[in-house]
Amino acid sequence: MIPKIDSEIGILAYTTNFPGCGGTIRKQKEDFAVSELITEKANSKICSDSGFAVYKLQKKGIDTTHALNEIFKKHGIRLKSLGLKDASAVTEQFVFTTYKTNQHFEVSGSKYNLKKVGFTDKILSKKEMIGNNFQIKITGASNELIKFNEFDKILNFYGYQRFGSRRPVTHLIGRSIIQKDFAGAVDLLLSYTSEYDKVENTKLRELMSDVTKYPEALKILPNGMDLEKIALKEMIEHGDPVKTLRALPLSIRRFFVQSYQSYIFNHTLSMSLDAGEELFFPQSDDVCYGKNGELGKFENDPSQRLSIPFVGYSYYKKTRFHYYIEKILRNEGITHKDFFSKEIQEISSEGGFRNSSIKCDDYIMKDGTVSFSLSRGSFATIVLREIIKPENPLTSGF
Repeated sequence: MIPKIDSEIGILAYTTNFPGCGGTIRKQKEDFAVSELITEKANSKICSDSGFAVYKLQKKGIDTTHALNEIFKKHGIRLKSLGLKDASAVTEQFVFTTYKTNQHFEVSGSKYNLKKVGFTDKILSKKEMIGNNFQIKITGASNELIKFNEFDKILNFYGYQRFGSRRPVTHLIGRSIIQKDFAGAVDLLLSYTSEYDKVENTKLRELMSDVTKYPEALKILPNGMDLEKIALKEMIEHGDPVKTLRALPLSIRRFFVQSYQSYIFNHTLSMSLDAGEELFFPQSDDVCYGKNGELGKFENDPSQRLSIPFVGYSYYKKTRFHYYIEKILRNEGITHKDFFSKEIQEISSEGGFRNSSIKCDDYIMKDGTVSFSLSRGSFATIVLREIIKPENPLTSGF
């Protein structure tokens, strides 16, 4: 049986026959470790004495965005990352300056460390981040764990954290933005409550559902609700939901829309699977990714991997998945053209492609800990979902 929260984010099936080993992840933050992987070519470039400074950011209990903001405020070092890592893991990733320098800093703190690596002549690009290696302890797993071997049968769903985990709301905010219901988007950001969230958070959300109590709520919001603070201040000052949304960091505005695209993609995979579509091997006229990450038509090359469109204002419609996407959009009450926003143009998205299945490499299981590598954009929690088959993902640490 599919957990309720899975269906809420568009995941309507399991794709392996493995019965599940049960157990819990993230009993402690150290139980979930993530290390970013970059290309050998990019690694070889990190050697010069000056240029763009490259660091490894090691952190736990804080997400990438907040860690980099804190480093800038405390130390004046403005850094960019190749990817985002959440707070509920021990993570290591590459970060770098966008200006040339011959100086290197090192920072040590309770939640993060910044270690120097070297310099590059050119800024690292996201294309050079090829994936992540994971080491994850599963507490309380049954002996079935040692039998899992269906690595080639896992669909590339977007995972729980894409949608807010305990408060799966990011795609709902994105939907409201695409539907041009900007007041509704702000209201969802401030007051949407979830049965999975903590009681104290739900009480704060209920307070923020009343416009007349915005000033009261602003005084008592904890530091972790920084987006809500921005929104409340803007709404108190001028009451304009478009201005309020545009006051949020650009990456967050875009993330809301991307989360909605992710929800539609999950539904596309689920609906296609239910209809009996072949999703693990490309067929004639399919669009595929090649071994070097290039996008092209099916050429009967075993290194090619099936890719599926994710929707945007000019997404590619000439695939066997267009029927499912259009049906989903009709049910949502939108068209692909709605992903171009005249009111908030910077969040407009033309769409693109995503691999249909997960490529899981270097899998090892030892003493209840699994380790494996995934390509950029794939979620370890989706692999673990197939291994554990949790009855309640959130209480199981997802």
